[in-house]
Amino acid sequence: MRAEPSLEYYQRLFERCSRMMLTIQRLPVPVIARVQGVATAAGCQLVAMCDLAVAARDARFAVSGVNFGLFCSTPSVALTRNVARKAAFEMLVTGDFISADEAMAKGLVNRVVALERLEAEVEALAAGIVAKPRAAIAMGKALFYRQLEAGIADAYADAGQTMASNMMEACALDGVQAFVDRSKGKPT
Repeated sequence: MRAEPSLEYYQRLFERCSRMMLTIQRLPVPVIARVQGVATAAGCQLVAMCDLAVAARDARFAVSGVNFGLFCSTPSVALTRNVARKAAFEMLVTGDFISADEAMAKGLVNRVVALERLEAEVEALAAGIVAKPRAAIAMGKALFYRQLEAGIADAYADAGQTMASNMMEACALDGVQAFVDRSKGKPT
């Protein structure tokens, strides 16, 4: 970042970073962050942009650019969409580190486990998702992010349309029939 100190260079750099972060959200499959060690600034942003996050108990998180005269503006976008407003702002203006347990309490990560269980926990989470119909996951992920940015009436309209489209998938029709059969006591 010091090699070419010009406004144009920095604009291109942060535009590329933002494009990469948005790509994570636009992928049709969930992206899981596996965090061990320290995640600061763009690393913390990356964790926040991932759909899910599992951290080792000794992992630490910060948006500490402010300690060096640089407010973590691009990380703030992802952080404020995952952590409560006041908690995110405190992290951004103090630059202080938070523990993995604090990150879970604030909503930055989903699970915290011992380091030796980190890989197995991520694999188990991924396996649980992969076992679900891919079309439903892809539709659901896209809706999840679209509706967050919409007003409630538009969000419900989009959700209803998404569910209707999802119902046209064979896996959904089969799943509903299996549920009906189970509730009637029929073997599935």
